[in-house]
Amino acid sequence: MNFDDTPPEAAFRAEARTWISANAPKQYEDELRASSLGRTALKDANILEVAKAWQKKKADAGWACLHWPKDYGGRGSSPIERVIWQQEEGPFGKLSGLFIIGHGMCGPTMMAYASEAHKRQYLPPLASGEKVWCQLFSEPAGGSDVAALRTRAVKDGDEWVINGQKVWTTGAHYCDYGILLTRTDPDVPKHKGLTMFWIDMRDAAVECRPIHQMSGGREFNEVYFTDLRVKDSQRLGEVGDGWKVALVTLMNERLAVGGSAGPNYREIMKLARELSGVAGPALKDQGFRDKLADWYVQSEGLKFTRFRTMTALSRGQTPGPESSIGKIISANQLQELANTAVEMEDQYGILVDPDQAPAEAAFQQSLMWAPGLRIAGGTDEILKNIIAERVLGLPGDVRVDKDVAFKDMPTGR
Repeated sequence: MNFDDTPPEAAFRAEARTWISANAPKQYEDELRASSLGRTALKDANILEVAKAWQKKKADAGWACLHWPKDYGGRGSSPIERVIWQQEEGPFGKLSGLFIIGHGMCGPTMMAYASEAHKRQYLPPLASGEKVWCQLFSEPAGGSDVAALRTRAVKDGDEWVINGQKVWTTGAHYCDYGILLTRTDPDVPKHKGLTMFWIDMRDAAVECRPIHQMSGGREFNEVYFTDLRVKDSQRLGEVGDGWKVALVTLMNERLAVGGSAGPNYREIMKLARELSGVAGPALKDQGFRDKLADWYVQSEGLKFTRFRTMTALSRGQTPGPESSIGKIISANQLQELANTAVEMEDQYGILVDPDQAPAEAAFQQSLMWAPGLRIAGGTDEILKNIIAERVLGLPGDVRVDKDVAFKDMPTGR
């Protein structure tokens, strides 16, 4: 691995650092730096408005969606330059979290399958943050099995009529557009009868109901479609090819979600120095020190794995399958680390007010958010199957529904 920037990379880093220093909304820096996974909020400002303003400023200066083509609102930068920008943006990068679905998943799918006219019309406002997009995949009856969806799209002339329900849709309540996976043919096996569309989330036939989460947030939604009419020109890919299109979205989703982060071993070590147990500072407890050592090893392993990916990108190579493990390790570590910290805080662990709780309740927020992270972008089990089958070459799971028409699949009734 090479840990040093090449001369062009060093020049790009210096340019990015200079621009960020001169333009970033520094009045929010301390709050953003202290915010934790699942709780990025500002006390005296609307987080969405601040995020949109920062994204628009980046877009106007050519720093938005760096790796996208210029015609679609990007900069045409290399993948390694995108990584360098993310490193330099620091805490201000948390404002981009409100656009992660659109930039990381919807945008690449539109680029791959939308018409040229639609790409030029809809991608630049997506890149600049003026329009926000969501991804409508999960359903109540499907669980982790996206292909088991039941939202129907029926052809009617040059339009499709859509009825059904989606759930756990991040940001749907403030989104302008979304990509929607539907079932168009129930007479074939579940993976073969799907079709993808992009839709207007402001249509009167679309209803969003925010879900109140145990973390106190309302980022997720139930979304209902009642006779939603969509033009055939809004179809992404061929009829019945929705699963192929969805794989583009899902691969980008796992890459985007895999980069999520929360409190790490350094922060819990700092907390352990400040909290006292029966035998003195919690940091002196041998059981805790053993866990701390494990977290350190995992974190360093992930860091150097990411360096391997960065080295490959810097050389113009395609990263290897090692990047597949990132989300499994980081999501599980976050949950275990947060649980240990809350237990360590004893009676103060029940506090969730950042003004009263130790470490500004960062660990409490992460504990309530971590289970969702282990589901988002593919559950642990799904990702382990992918690694086993596609990376290690192990035999695939037995699937008794592989050649069964969707309409003939048992429903448990």
